[in-house]
Amino acid sequence: MRKLRDIILEQHPLIMNETASVDAACQQMRDSQAGSVLVTGESGRLVGIFTGRDAVCRVLAEGRDAARTRLGEAMTPNPATLSPEQTAIDALRLMWDGGFRHVPLVANGRILGVVSRGDFKGLEQARHDDERDLWEHMR
Repeated sequence: MRKLRDIILEQHPLIMNETASVDAACQQMRDSQAGSVLVTGESGRLVGIFTGRDAVCRVLAEGRDAARTRLGEAMTPNPATLSPEQTAIDALRLMWDGGFRHVPLVANGRILGVVSRGDFKGLEQARHDDERDLWEHMR
């Protein structure tokens, strides 16, 4: 089973301050072909994550102005994180249990990257599916 550090080896995650506008974040996501922005506070530490789902549900559907809405107002605060030493199956379990598609990787307060469901290979997905099926049968 792959370690998460191997998945993010060459990754440069999109990181923006919480004071940046949603509009700027969405443009960066488009230009970088990224599904999320890791949001930092004044100290440079992770304080949230902003995804396309946040843009739709917390900005567009609410009729808010994306140019005036700050990431800090639209992000998912205090996201669940994993260590880069954890495995792909750990990330898949966390995403399934939490109902989300992106997990930031942090070590000693330092942002290292982000994994999403699309980062995982067929065997990893199959193992997670088998594990979920087993739990369903045990209920």
